[in-house]
Amino acid sequence: MVALPRKAKHFLVFIAKLLVVGGAFYFIYNRIANDENLDWQHLSHATQQKHAGWLIFGILLFTFLNRFLEIFKWQNLVNSFVPLSFARAADQVFAAVTAGVFTPNGVGEYAAKALYYKKDQAKQIVFLNLICNGIQMVIAIVLGLAGLIVFNALYNVVPTTLLLIILAILAAIIITVFASRKITIKGYSLHLLFTKINELPKATHRKNMLLATGRYLSIIHQHYLIFLAFGVHLPYPVMISAIAGVYFLGSALPNFQFLDFAVRGSVAVFFFGKMGVTEWIVIFAATLQWLLNIVIPVTIGSYYVLRFKSVRAETTAAPHQE
Repeated sequence: MVALPRKAKHFLVFIAKLLVVGGAFYFIYNRIANDENLDWQHLSHATQQKHAGWLIFGILLFTFLNRFLEIFKWQNLVNSFVPLSFARAADQVFAAVTAGVFTPNGVGEYAAKALYYKKDQAKQIVFLNLICNGIQMVIAIVLGLAGLIVFNALYNVVPTTLLLIILAILAAIIITVFASRKITIKGYSLHLLFTKINELPKATHRKNMLLATGRYLSIIHQHYLIFLAFGVHLPYPVMISAIAGVYFLGSALPNFQFLDFAVRGSVAVFFFGKMGVTEWIVIFAATLQWLLNIVIPVTIGSYYVLRFKSVRAETTAAPHQE
């Protein structure tokens, strides 16, 4: 196989970077420009409400905490493998968000983070990213199911018998998975995965779980404060249970990050419609959260994508530390 000249490789990498960044901004622009449900006068009106300043501060604080905790979580996991500075972890997290915006459920993040490491380190990095996202998913499932049960008890959306059947099916799936954990397919098994998970220090797992919980609570309460800013003042337990249920169902459905607002927004319209919340408020809240948690990180990540240099091209065995 003929190797490409060095300059040709650099040119192709540069084109790939432009495609990733350009594609990200195209989808963002297309989403905002073509949505007839978005009336930015509503946002202007919300900022003039009583206590709007504190609500805006809280919303922005949770926006910051969402990514800050994610970066801290990634640094904590990688530090169990190789030393990683917080600045370098931020570089990898933001670039991965941008690269993963086109792939179902952000799968592209795995490949993007692996590119920052040597080829023989890639499998471990993919595994650590699986742990990073996996604990977030477990928390969303557990608390989301709790939210759905509370919401259903209040609004009786799903008959109790059907809800019990669903929970029984989930329990059966979990039991089946654990029962078949030693079944090997092409050298891989769930038992091997659990063994590798247990090889990580317990302190790393505890910190990962704590940070993941903090990130989840930040996202949920950010959504809650956005509703408050638009004048929705339903009881806190009811709101949190509905938001947790929406977040769980939205995350469970296969989707692309640039369509995240549409998936969760459509689910949210059904849930909050039962509570008497106006549809435009639900859609606007979902879109605003998408702008804060996806668009801003993608914009920051575009900078890191454009300045990206693969560690595999360097002579050192470990990632360069800043």
